[in-house]
Amino acid sequence: MADTSFDLVVIGGGPGGYVAAIRAAQLGLKTAVVEREHLGGICLNWGCIPTKALLRSAEVGHLLKHADAYGFSAKEVTFDLKKVVDRSRKVAAQLSGGVKHLLKKNKVEVFDGSGRLNGAGKVKVEKDGKPVADLAARNIILATGARARSFPGLEPDGKLVWTYKEAMVPPAMPQSLLVVGSGAIGIEFASFYRNLGAEVTVVEVMPRILPVEDAEISAFAQKAFEKQGMKIMTGANVKALKKGADNVTATIEAGGKSQDITVDRVILAVGIVGNVESLGLEGTRVRVEKTHIVTDGYGATGEPGVYAIGDLTGAPWLAHKASHEGVICVEKIAGVKGVHPLDTRNIPGCTYCMPQVASVGLTEQAAKDKGHEVKVGRFPFIGNGKAIALGEPEGLVKTVFDARTGELLGAHMIGAEVTELIQGYTVARTLETTEAELMHTIFPHPTLSEMMHESVLAAYGRAIHV
Repeated sequence: MADTSFDLVVIGGGPGGYVAAIRAAQLGLKTAVVEREHLGGICLNWGCIPTKALLRSAEVGHLLKHADAYGFSAKEVTFDLKKVVDRSRKVAAQLSGGVKHLLKKNKVEVFDGSGRLNGAGKVKVEKDGKPVADLAARNIILATGARARSFPGLEPDGKLVWTYKEAMVPPAMPQSLLVVGSGAIGIEFASFYRNLGAEVTVVEVMPRILPVEDAEISAFAQKAFEKQGMKIMTGANVKALKKGADNVTATIEAGGKSQDITVDRVILAVGIVGNVESLGLEGTRVRVEKTHIVTDGYGATGEPGVYAIGDLTGAPWLAHKASHEGVICVEKIAGVKGVHPLDTRNIPGCTYCMPQVASVGLTEQAAKDKGHEVKVGRFPFIGNGKAIALGEPEGLVKTVFDARTGELLGAHMIGAEVTELIQGYTVARTLETTEAELMHTIFPHPTLSEMMHESVLAAYGRAIHV
């Protein structure tokens, strides 16, 4: 094995790692990526992308079942689960191949295996316990991501109790399902399986579902899901899982009372832990807190020349956050002028359930807790011509402003395609736009985006269509 020298070695080829590597190559750094499984990481292969393909299939099924409302007849609509799953896997494979092409195009060398620190400025790469390469680098970025969290007594077995991975490739359609956790991952799977006809129960330990979202949006979402036939239990704990031959009985405690429910399968979506094991952190000054590596605003750890980005460094656990962190980290390493630390307040969050949920900035309650006097605007989908024409009148756009300065503190949306709309408010926050600029912005008609304008106007008593 001959040592190979680089300016930068990135351990992990997910949305943080591969983007960091490409940006480094653009800046003239000789760069390598070490990836043990699939380029594109969990997001592209087992997360963001394939789940959206699954949800798209569920959306098509939903439209077919309601075809009569649009003047069409679609009788005895059925689906082939294998084809639904195969399509999602092909989408993931296509994009993983695209990442491989981009890295090759940018002359980034890829090493197939697991990487770990092996002394100052050194990385050892192994595959199946066998040595692959010894690399030397002035800079090393750790981008190994995270994995699903499990709790004693609630461990997944891949057969009856699933993580997100098994939930994406079901061998057969479960007739009933328990989803433990109502964050983005849990709710997306709950929405997918419910739309395909499964009886779905969601258990959330917090007082409300989608707990990181604005309380008003969470309440709206719960009503929408329950209307679809989903059963939701908040303030509840799964105390035990008893496995049968082909089902699971869960003991659920809520409000001081306990009950058992039996379902075909259980999906665990109770958070994630950082992949910090086997990275060779022992003897370094890299600090780990609650399974995540501590960094400064530019990805630097306590160990000179060692950086960390993405899910490995903690919340929010989002692919676009990881990518942006990767760019910031690399540009700081390369000495690019004007690099600013990541402002997590301007990172949008999206949940691709039905109806979709999207947000950026402070919730109404968080804004008040920080001492802001707020002005709040709301506009319902039912007041928008495009939403009605689409047959999607269920939804809400909510904006939160500082009453004194007009600063847009936060925006929260639920309804069709809001994940495509939220970037408008994200740009506004990044540019430190006030209500005045937003009011003077001309939104095209007829579009869903008009609701964004109306919500701003509503905060100041000027809404037209409500």
